[in-house]
Amino acid sequence: MAEPFAVLDCALISVATGENAHTLRELRDRLMNTDDPGIMYYHFWDAMLRPRFVDPEFQNDFSAWAWHDLHDRRLAERLAIVNPADFHYMDDLRHKVIDVIEDRMEEPDFNPLIHVEYPFFLMRSQIVVFDTGIRIEHPEEMPQRIEKMSAGSIFYHFIDSRRRTESGENDFSEWLRGINSQYTDLTDKIAAIDPYFNSLTELRNQLATILKAQFAKGGA
Repeated sequence: MAEPFAVLDCALISVATGENAHTLRELRDRLMNTDDPGIMYYHFWDAMLRPRFVDPEFQNDFSAWAWHDLHDRRLAERLAIVNPADFHYMDDLRHKVIDVIEDRMEEPDFNPLIHVEYPFFLMRSQIVVFDTGIRIEHPEEMPQRIEKMSAGSIFYHFIDSRRRTESGENDFSEWLRGINSQYTDLTDKIAAIDPYFNSLTELRNQLATILKAQFAKGGA
């Protein structure tokens, strides 16, 4: 039997880079001149763990700023559909965002003179991880345990794991694979959950539902 699954939790500490942008052109320039992968990670993935008060349709910070401060719905919608899960490297994600911005800037109805009151602050974060003391001894315990996990635990084990694990997948699937190959079908179902276009609460509910259905019919 594999080692018990250690349930960890996390919190994010926001760190200012000192860079900001008052115009879309400035934002494009700032993104072109940074090679810090933590910036893209912060403004896409970390945004899931931070309380936000804008339209949830615009999930990442770039789309939210385009909508709330630039008042450019067309740009906001284009940025909102960029899924960071499609990019193995944050640098590729950065170039995608730059492409979307440049495409908008080239359109005839774009106003290059728009100067917002509240600039876009480029940030990165440090993750602080702590042990909850909770251990999952057997896969059958997962549905009940996951239902009670905090948003921080779901983020750490289902989102942040993608840059930690060798497979680039979530910790739950990694653990199940280490126990027995009989869980391949289950890990495939877990891997099929969209990690980005769901809130952490929705991710937790989907995980619990899949696991309950699996073990209700007899395990593997």
